[in-house]
Amino acid sequence: MLQASTRGAQHFDVIVAGVGAMGSAAAYHLASRGLRVLALEQHDLGHGFGSSHGLTRIIRLAYFEDPSYVPLLRRAFALWRELERGLAEPLLHITGGLDVGPVGSTVFDGSLRSCREHDLPHEVLDATALAARFPGWRPAANAMAVYQPDAGFLTPERCILAHADRARSLGAEIRTRETVLAYEAQGGSVRVRTDRGEYEAAQLVLTAGPWMSDLAPALRPLLTPERQVLGWFAISDHARFAPGAFPVFVLEADEGTYYGFPEYGVPGFKIGRYHHLDERVHPDSMDRACHPRDEAALREAVSRYFPAANGALQSSAACLFTNTPDEHFIIDRAPGAPEVLLVSPCSGHGFKFSSVVGEICADLVEHGTTRHNIELFRLARFTDRAR
Repeated sequence: MLQASTRGAQHFDVIVAGVGAMGSAAAYHLASRGLRVLALEQHDLGHGFGSSHGLTRIIRLAYFEDPSYVPLLRRAFALWRELERGLAEPLLHITGGLDVGPVGSTVFDGSLRSCREHDLPHEVLDATALAARFPGWRPAANAMAVYQPDAGFLTPERCILAHADRARSLGAEIRTRETVLAYEAQGGSVRVRTDRGEYEAAQLVLTAGPWMSDLAPALRPLLTPERQVLGWFAISDHARFAPGAFPVFVLEADEGTYYGFPEYGVPGFKIGRYHHLDERVHPDSMDRACHPRDEAALREAVSRYFPAANGALQSSAACLFTNTPDEHFIIDRAPGAPEVLLVSPCSGHGFKFSSVVGEICADLVEHGTTRHNIELFRLARFTDRAR
């Protein structure tokens, strides 16, 4: 697989920097095209220091953020099913999904718009119908819900390992505990320096999550890594929060916007709050403990809307959002360095897309274009708006 470069560095067709959700999928899809792939990860695979851990991640078709995501999601669902074929346990678990908020809210109105524009099967429930059908809920009187039956959750650590295993089986080399320090792109090639050595490739795919600001100078003014805390709360009536009875959800309420899951994998009802306490951080120095203020921000919603899960905090986890100014992804070539592909600072909603983003990366590396519509993710949108 390796060839000796004239400059002494090992040579590959493409190097992937960061082997989390996006990087593991990119490595797999690139290797599936017959390319010589080196993927570099500074931690272990499935680590808990970035944005790709936490046991469960929501996947949903009724996308309130923008209807243009829906075709990508359809492809993502298909690719997840393809990836899990032959595995002992599924990666994708279907529970149905609820997008809840008052009429006029971003979550309810946006979800309904996506369903209508893309002809997605769905139901609209008022607060009474929501509570009767899903008794784990005690919604506000003005709450409305879009129920979309295809939603569910992914198991993120297992997804990453599955992509990495498939990539290796196709000849990709994945090196963990090796940190990318710098790279130089020039004349149709990229030279990458790590804490262990130097490598060359025709192209570099940067999928470094919250470390993108460190590796991509063009993105530093645009990215805001943000601390998130997830909590698992003890349940008094487990039947109400079982996967077959409690859909994944997004809730826009007076207290904030929350997302949550049925009980799975570990005891407790899992919930998070979008933009938690609005803390800008660096991933290497972030506070990863859960403090009383973190619990209070989550319990405020649990006690009001999910009283049967308002028990003791069973466990918690800290992760990161890497936010762009408009909270849409970035998938584009680096300015002045077409050899470098910048991939997906995801603003907290990207994991579900990683299967199709890996395919997009392989398209762009191999052909320079992709059949998928990624206009929303172009870097130039920020400079265009500034004019």
